[in-house]
Amino acid sequence: MGRALLTLAALALVVTAGCSAPLDNDDLGKENGYRYDADVDVTFEDGLNDSELAAVSSRAMARIERIRGIEFTNTTPVEVISRAEFRNRSGGTGGDLSERQLWNEQVWEALFIVGEDETYPESRSTNQGSTVLGYYSRSDDRIVIVSDTETPKINRDTLVHELVHALQDQQLSFGTNPQFQDEQLAQRAVTEGDANYVEARYRQRCASEWSCIALPERTGGGDRPADFNEALFLTSIFPYTDGQRFVDDRYRSGGWDAVDALYDTFPESTEQVIHPERYPNDDPVSVSVPDRSRGEWDRFDVDPYYDVLGEASIYAMFQGNGQIGRSGVDRYDYDHPISAGWAGDRLVPYRNGDRFGYVWRTEWESTGEAREFVRAYRDLLADEGARSLGDNRYRIDDGPYADAFRVTRSGSTVTVVNAPRPAALDRIHPPG
Repeated sequence: MGRALLTLAALALVVTAGCSAPLDNDDLGKENGYRYDADVDVTFEDGLNDSELAAVSSRAMARIERIRGIEFTNTTPVEVISRAEFRNRSGGTGGDLSERQLWNEQVWEALFIVGEDETYPESRSTNQGSTVLGYYSRSDDRIVIVSDTETPKINRDTLVHELVHALQDQQLSFGTNPQFQDEQLAQRAVTEGDANYVEARYRQRCASEWSCIALPERTGGGDRPADFNEALFLTSIFPYTDGQRFVDDRYRSGGWDAVDALYDTFPESTEQVIHPERYPNDDPVSVSVPDRSRGEWDRFDVDPYYDVLGEASIYAMFQGNGQIGRSGVDRYDYDHPISAGWAGDRLVPYRNGDRFGYVWRTEWESTGEAREFVRAYRDLLADEGARSLGDNRYRIDDGPYADAFRVTRSGSTVTVVNAPRPAALDRIHPPG
């Protein structure tokens, strides 16, 4: 499912200027009887009726074809709903967590993004309730636009974004459903980045040559609640912001053919997206974590039993918790010295009944970059109230991340062990 998220108007990039190449196919730029340069007679004040919505959607499809050079094979229905209705549809995060969900809780806790006072499904639902502007459902083959106005109105940018997802589903690809978080974000950077890039080019033409429907006065999503998770938002917004920059880099190097080629060879890591010069040859290092657990501590009975978090998530961890300290739109620049030296990682969650821990090993490009990560990580622990216990061990006594930690470095490799109490650190993963 593709989702349009609030990306902030100030984040819009200046896309590569230039005229589109001549289109050989006469059908490109015309959908359901509407040409890309057609005028549509609609009334916006009271929302759009079915025929008006069909006209606006068809012209938008024609214009996307004109920009992207790819033809839609069928028309995807569009529905407009209020934000209240969206929250009602997407709610329901209660109930016991499954084994896989409990495993996933350790991933987000290791990143200091979702603590023990809330679950990941709860935090995600809270964020999405105020940031999702629309989505394309592959299973239902339909687009839903979420409106913030009292009378539900179409958001032009969101409509274009979701129509690009429909086009991707028809003509390109949504990727290979990778197992690890880092590669998931990297692949979504292609699909969301492409959609954002087309959206930006569409917006440019609306300002210069096309007659376009006006944007609603409120296009920024719902008001953010007090418990909005900024660090989680930094992770989820990555495919949209850096994805657009990545697609722009590909377009500059070879036009739409170079962008289309991304769907045949998706980036394997967020590192390749953040640093386009490393795509496609700079593959992540495969990091191993031997199982040294003792007593009642075991790895989760899930497949895969580990995750790879990646450069973007590490940046979100430090930016979201204040160690980087960027503000405004600068916080959406994921290239930072603390995280830029990432070469690979592996996170392995452990459990002992209803107690949990993890081993997180990261590999860095150099010893100096590993040292920089350790300094930032210890600063994060200190900001959470951790006290040193000696022998590279720390303890946070209170709060959502109240646990024991051991942080060690060997050359360019850093290993973090987490446990509920200091005595359990060696039972999960003894030193050595």
